[in-house]
Amino acid sequence: MQNSDTIWNNVDAKREPFIALADRVWGMPETCYTEFRSVAEHLAEMRREGFRVTENIAGIPTAVMGEAGEGGPVIAILGEYDALPGLSQEAGVAEHRPIPGNGNGHGCGHNLLGSAALLAATAVKDWLAENNLPGRVRYYGCPAEEGGAAKAFMVRAGAFDDVDIAITWHPNAFFEVAEAISLANTRVDFTFHGRASHAAASPHLGRSALDAVELMNVGVNYMREHMPSDARIHYAMIDGGGIAPNVVQARARVRYSVRAMDLPQMLELLDRVKDCARGAALMTGTRVDIEILSAVSNLLANTPLEQAMRQAMERLGTPEWDEADRDFARKIQATLSPGDIASAYRRVGVKPRADMPLHDSLVPLDARPVPMIGSTDVGDVSWVVPTVQAHAATYAIGTPGHSWQLTAQGKSPLAHKGMVHVAKIMAATATAALQDPALIARAKADLAERTSITPYVCPIPVDVEPPLKAMALSVG
Repeated sequence: MQNSDTIWNNVDAKREPFIALADRVWGMPETCYTEFRSVAEHLAEMRREGFRVTENIAGIPTAVMGEAGEGGPVIAILGEYDALPGLSQEAGVAEHRPIPGNGNGHGCGHNLLGSAALLAATAVKDWLAENNLPGRVRYYGCPAEEGGAAKAFMVRAGAFDDVDIAITWHPNAFFEVAEAISLANTRVDFTFHGRASHAAASPHLGRSALDAVELMNVGVNYMREHMPSDARIHYAMIDGGGIAPNVVQARARVRYSVRAMDLPQMLELLDRVKDCARGAALMTGTRVDIEILSAVSNLLANTPLEQAMRQAMERLGTPEWDEADRDFARKIQATLSPGDIASAYRRVGVKPRADMPLHDSLVPLDARPVPMIGSTDVGDVSWVVPTVQAHAATYAIGTPGHSWQLTAQGKSPLAHKGMVHVAKIMAATATAALQDPALIARAKADLAERTSITPYVCPIPVDVEPPLKAMALSVG
């Protein structure tokens, strides 16, 4: 059997088309469930490489899958390509310089995420064919990670039912096997309906939906002292009722994101938020409609796969940054606060080093991280398929996620190096599993043990469909 060098050579052989793909997707940033041009670019690459393509997964027009190979285990490599609103930025410039247009930007690096995942899947496809081996590799193109929970809908639709293991990654400032910690999360719209009236002549006849939103927000704010310290609640005003202060607003809508360490805690917290909304409606004489838009589960770890990925990382090492890479990273760091940089080091438990704008080694196994926890719809995949995730350096240490600085680095040579590097790590992890049925068996046993007491239950109610329109302007 061929060694790791072969799969890495396969990645290098195809790197240029997929770097170009990442750059094209960077240049067409599309938000939650609107990634039509981006998915078209991925579909074109899949077809060019000979993948068997399935579109419209789970009824989502921008969710796709490409498969190659026959028989044997099924290895899924997960990619994303959604952008964020408000993060437009000129590439390669270390000052805030938005590009005219819709204001969207790839401030979380998903242009790289999807391209690297498809590059890894392509390398594995070629490796299977070269060695005439049984096995199938699938690239899952997953939209709407930023708040839309597309993977949770895809899991619920059975898209991963026959998958043996799943592999993915996320852009980062450090190289490591990602710690499987994330918050269960749900997004809910609260729409209040009142009665319009003249705010001066007949205010007593009006019932203000905007007042109800404000009272709900006050009630939720008072909850914060009396909920778990690692839970999070955020909100955004979607509809304030209009721009006329002399009209009692008859309709207003607020969107809430409720997060907790696991699904039961999140659902309990959500019930309390709903009670705040009902109480606000009662106080204002209005009516409230509650609509769940999306929800995701917390991540589950998988020790056998994490060990296999760590071995691949140790064999491969880290990219060789050149002085141009480091110089650009220093310029980006100059736009950040000392707190940004210190927080990045705390997050992975690595001691800060002077004049190290880019990470040049693996995070040690004995590091003591202080995680800064977000949410991801990879969590739902991890409950039904053994799943492992890599972090790979594609930007300067200290760069905040969801920032113009991250968008600025999304087409840089250093981002391309990190993207190709992590494609090699994912491909090597996949081929290790394809050559070792015992690894897949151990990974499945690990998942079975973790879910033996609390089986997976999809956090999205059965009657909720993918919010293709409602979440089009949502952020993660």
